[in-house]
Amino acid sequence: MTARTHEEIRAVIFDVLGAIAPEVEPATIAPDRPLREQIDIDSFDFLNVIIRLHEILGVDIPEKDYVELLTLNSAVDYLARRCARN
Repeated sequence: MTARTHEEIRAVIFDVLGAIAPEVEPATIAPDRPLREQIDIDSFDFLNVIIRLHEILGVDIPEKDYVELLTLNSAVDYLARRCARN
């Protein structure tokens, strides 16, 4: 996988969130607030988000790094770094 821009990664995150929580409007997501609180998903759905991000972006996301995906901004930054390493 090649490096992706922050905008591309943000779009992937919105697509994944939309598939799991279709009622979510991306424009309403505050970039620095916890995603799970904003879109009201449980831990199982959050794990599905991580799995889909792994599948689409081709990056491994170890369990110890899940905390990096708490907010939209932190998730985009983390995934950009991971994509750049591959």
